[in-house]
Amino acid sequence: MSLDIRSAHPKQWIKGARDDWEIIIGMEIHAQVNSNAKLFSGASTAFGNDPNANVSLVDAAMPGMLPVINRECVAQAVRTGLGLKAEIHTTSRFDRKNYFYPDLPQGYQISQFAHPIVGEGEVIVDVPGEAEPIMVRIERLHLEQDAGKSIHDQDPLNSFVDLNRAGVALMEIVSKPDLRSAEEAQAYVTKLRTILRYLGTCDGDMEKGNLRADVNVSVRKPGEPFGTRCEIKNVNSIRFIGQAIEVEARRQIGILEDGGRIDQETRLYDPGKRETRSMRSKEEAHDYRYFPDPDLLPLVLPEGFVEELAQHLPELPDAKKARFISQYGLSAYDASVLVAERESADYFEAVAKGRDGKIAANWVINELFGRLNKDGKSIETNPVSASQLGGIIDLIGAGTISGKIAKDLFEIVFTEGGDPATIVEQRGMKQVTDTGAIEKVVDEIIAANPDKVQQAKEKPTLLGWFVGQVMKASGGKANPGAVNDLLKQKLGIE
Repeated sequence: MSLDIRSAHPKQWIKGARDDWEIIIGMEIHAQVNSNAKLFSGASTAFGNDPNANVSLVDAAMPGMLPVINRECVAQAVRTGLGLKAEIHTTSRFDRKNYFYPDLPQGYQISQFAHPIVGEGEVIVDVPGEAEPIMVRIERLHLEQDAGKSIHDQDPLNSFVDLNRAGVALMEIVSKPDLRSAEEAQAYVTKLRTILRYLGTCDGDMEKGNLRADVNVSVRKPGEPFGTRCEIKNVNSIRFIGQAIEVEARRQIGILEDGGRIDQETRLYDPGKRETRSMRSKEEAHDYRYFPDPDLLPLVLPEGFVEELAQHLPELPDAKKARFISQYGLSAYDASVLVAERESADYFEAVAKGRDGKIAANWVINELFGRLNKDGKSIETNPVSASQLGGIIDLIGAGTISGKIAKDLFEIVFTEGGDPATIVEQRGMKQVTDTGAIEKVVDEIIAANPDKVQQAKEKPTLLGWFVGQVMKASGGKANPGAVNDLLKQKLGIE
């Protein structure tokens, strides 16, 4: 199958000094496997422990220590493959990838080269501002060991090594070069992280380094073959991924338009200087001298292993989005917002249970998410339970409170807590439904504004002004429907 299956839309082209250019992007995502122990040892994977506290004799590469595969890491890789609609290889093999860094005591990394555990798959990505989603093909997913961490800022003369991460299981998820803009790349990583979190196979925490991206970038004139790519290594935020792609593409365009050529190399992105800098010439497979690990037999999945895992997969984002649209009558946009995080989707469904789905979605997206964003909180630290928000919606539906009072009530629940119905009762927030009391306010407003009365009769849209004045005079407690009906009757508006 051809690697070059799509061209960028002209609006995605980058204008150089002389020509238009198209960006070609492929991604290699390193996702730390959610497991209690490392890939080939029983050492803990807990984050934040003292340096070198999570190191076994296997991790330290002591003589005679042999690796033993962690079954749960294998299961997590298979679950991820199933979530990516990918081919699962029931027989795979581990290889030694040879390179020499102080944070890898073995002098090699155990990885999978020729026979990965997961083959080709796909991810459907909604790109902000685009009407149609794009499909990004997955080339492979393989398991490998993470390396430790070299620390250079603790001493002016010495470097230190922390091996807590050494041997932690990583899934390397390799895409084909199907992305054509920084925005598409960011949307792809966001969607992939969402899938991993739904599956529970990786927490996607980029701040802790549990999800990192190697970004392969090249440029070409529209319609020409692929150019020479450069790899930007270990980008650890979605925002930086977008910046790094833009910066690297413009660097390459500048070189090519000046008559130079692009050297294939590995580069690092410096967000402070907004530039990429050379790290090393890009190695090819032969530079690593791969060969089958003699301490590990081929990995053969037992009969029924994949099927058993497939039966217990959770509902994934695409399926959940489609269900939200059909079951609750939501727009595609609202459904996408709600399924972006599994916790958000679960919260919405709890609020919507037995209620109007569209109203529930409106309150969750506009009121709750808006307030959480304002306070820098997430759905995990949300102080309003689903039953509390549902209680507010029920009070509106019963006519106990108006929409305006509901927003005031939501603010009280968000900041102080409490049962919505009790708060309404104790603080006198009930909507006024007594038409006699409302009529009195309406008469006062009409009597005080004779000029507006005449204008409203000539221009009925001014009715809204009178509604606003009545609601203001009643402290927002008047029933809006009753106010509308009385004003129409008094003003003689049909």
